[in-house]
Amino acid sequence: MKAKIGLVLLLIVVLAAIAACAPAPTPVPTAAPPTAAPKATAVPPTAAPKATEAPKATEAPKATTAPTTAAFTPPTDPIGVVKLGPNDPIHVAWMLVVTGADGTLGVDSRRGIEIAIEDKGGKILNRTIKLDGQDSGCGAEAGQAAAAKLAADATILAVVGSSCSSEIRAGGPALAKAGFSVVSPSNTAPDLTDPTKRFAGYFRTAHNDTVQGAVAAQFALKKLAVKTAATIHDGSPYAQGLATVFADNFKKGGGTITAQEAVGPDDKDFKPVLTKIATGKPELIFYPIFIAAGSLITQQAKTIPGLEKVNLMAADGTFSPDFYKASGKAAVGMYQSSPDFSAFAAGYQDFLAKHQKKYNEKPLSAFHAHAYDAATIIFNAIEKAAVTGPDGSVYIGRQKLRDTIQATKDHKGITGTLSCDANGDCGAPVIAVYQVTDDNVTKLSTPDKPFWKP
Repeated sequence: MKAKIGLVLLLIVVLAAIAACAPAPTPVPTAAPPTAAPKATAVPPTAAPKATEAPKATEAPKATTAPTTAAFTPPTDPIGVVKLGPNDPIHVAWMLVVTGADGTLGVDSRRGIEIAIEDKGGKILNRTIKLDGQDSGCGAEAGQAAAAKLAADATILAVVGSSCSSEIRAGGPALAKAGFSVVSPSNTAPDLTDPTKRFAGYFRTAHNDTVQGAVAAQFALKKLAVKTAATIHDGSPYAQGLATVFADNFKKGGGTITAQEAVGPDDKDFKPVLTKIATGKPELIFYPIFIAAGSLITQQAKTIPGLEKVNLMAADGTFSPDFYKASGKAAVGMYQSSPDFSAFAAGYQDFLAKHQKKYNEKPLSAFHAHAYDAATIIFNAIEKAAVTGPDGSVYIGRQKLRDTIQATKDHKGITGTLSCDANGDCGAPVIAVYQVTDDNVTKLSTPDKPFWKP
């Protein structure tokens, strides 16, 4: 019995020992899962929001903008780029004769530019248009000085000018070297757009005198039916070129040129030259010169024996009230070739109304509309050539601006539809002949209706 009891006790001790050993491994797997599971579950929620918030905050756009700003490369240009800060104006200048005997020629053109600026609301690319200029004096020396002053200002993008061909021939090289684009409203000398003589960046909305000279000769031969004519020029590119074209076309048409004389623009006494011309008994004298000398020739021709009834004909260089004032009654009945205002586009009448309202008078000369068109061609080209940077700065390549003007095609101007050819002639050349009346001289106003047109 005792043995059984002992055996039982031994069994209990063994079981207790086993029980004491067994509980130790059992709690480990039971406790570990609940502890590890919460930890594993807690990490994803914490990590997930971070992963989700990164795209949410996505600094991707910011990251993209930064490289774009850093990657912007300002344009380059073979002859330079004009950079305009966010508040810098668009600077355009004029180079015109605005004082002296021929001053109305340039004032008339400057007014055309001013009206063009007003029609743009005074702004291009949401920037104020700055306009200033230099008096080029209608002569080589003054033109060269004016061009040098303009060329020294690197903010200038383009120049409307010059008035007279002699000015631009002398001043053009400086403007070209400065990289400017130049559009003239009234240079008409043929060689200015000769590809062998044209300076870089030069254009014009005025007619080429190869057209005007031919029309003047045709008028003399067909309308006046004269067979003989003499010419006078003052040595300027405009006058000499136009007189030569007239003479060539007059001879081709069967006429005879009895004399081709030259005078100085500042001469006062033309009687010796006129007396010499009278010996050839011309039926017409064509003198395409400017106001000062032109008015004196008009007066003195009437006093020369043999020229009392000769037909007198000048051109657009004298198409001004100042010429009628200086010539007086001697100008009545004479003829002048000039642009055909009756052939201008419909917008020309609106222009005239604006001009009358702004200046309280009619235009002063022949090239106000051409100056308006020159300015608008420049403004359009600036808008097309400009590159805007991310900070609002504007970059305009000088050669790009020239190329853009050169590419002008079917521009709806007030002188007509304009396209620039390879040599810089952009005008719509329509010429007519006007006859000066007593009313023109008395009221000091230019004729507005052609006497004859081809």
